[in-house]
Amino acid sequence: MENKQTAVEWLLENLITEPYSEAHFKYNSECWDKAEEMEKQQIIEAHFAAQKEDLRFWDEAKQEALEYYNETFKLE
Repeated sequence: MENKQTAVEWLLENLITEPYSEAHFKYNSECWDKAEEMEKQQIIEAHFAAQKEDLRFWDEAKQEALEYYNETFKLE
């Protein structure tokens, strides 16, 4: 199983804690940008996962409603 990191965890592991040069500041800025993109992707993935769950429950609810209707109102 893949060990996923949050964007914040990744950022904390990769930032230069005491930047002394322009290159260090540039590196930190690039890390910040990557962390923002990671956070965006994590939010998108969570949203799609939630929608998938909702659709699964929707299908179950729809099937139960159909079964109830057939049992209750089925014309003989």
